[in-house]
Amino acid sequence: MSVRVAKRGIDLLAAFVGLVALGLIFPFLALAICLDSPGPLFYRQRRAATLRASQGTSRHAFETFEMLKFRTMRLDAEARTGAVLAEENDPRITRVGRFLRKTRLDELPQLWNVFVGEMSLVGPRPERPELLENLALAIPFFEERMRDCKPGITGLAQVSLTYSGRAPEGGFLAAHEDSLTNPFGFELARGALADDMRTKLLLDLAYVAALERFDTYLRTELSVIVKTPWVMLRGVGR
Repeated sequence: MSVRVAKRGIDLLAAFVGLVALGLIFPFLALAICLDSPGPLFYRQRRAATLRASQGTSRHAFETFEMLKFRTMRLDAEARTGAVLAEENDPRITRVGRFLRKTRLDELPQLWNVFVGEMSLVGPRPERPELLENLALAIPFFEERMRDCKPGITGLAQVSLTYSGRAPEGGFLAAHEDSLTNPFGFELARGALADDMRTKLLLDLAYVAALERFDTYLRTELSVIVKTPWVMLRGVGR
């Protein structure tokens, strides 16, 4: 069995079961969101998906799609800032939204994106196209994390890192954090947004490499799927 067939089979099964389960808790989530903050229940956002070679040319381009989430921010969240990545303890996030983000329940509507084939259950998290361009300029090979790979609801980076994208204290990656995030030791560069994204990139590339063989794919895929509920319950990953 090929990796592509197995991955799509797992995606369809997980999406179907997840959407049925979501139907049971949907009324309660919808009521909490609407009572906490005025506005729509869902938030649709354009995201960059798979990086593919343009047919007949040497150029490469990202596919895009509309990703679904439960709304977790105020309606005017980006009125002054424009497109920016959400931060831990972001003041734009509502009270219910903070809980949804911490438990990842805000991501559940993306099961529909998985069902229709726009996303996969496991894969690198998709970025907004306008942010992706800046990240690709700041971080060499950042775009390669999505080459011929669908974005995922959860992923190796999400179950391995904290909400902000930093390596957990005491873990293997934490011991190498300085060399991963600021290898040249530039003082002014410490704490930059690109630091956390470099660590995520490392894990995303490891996941993409695992797709090359069926045995490494299946082992990595099942590991991420098994760890995801624990991360949701603890509220530490992202």
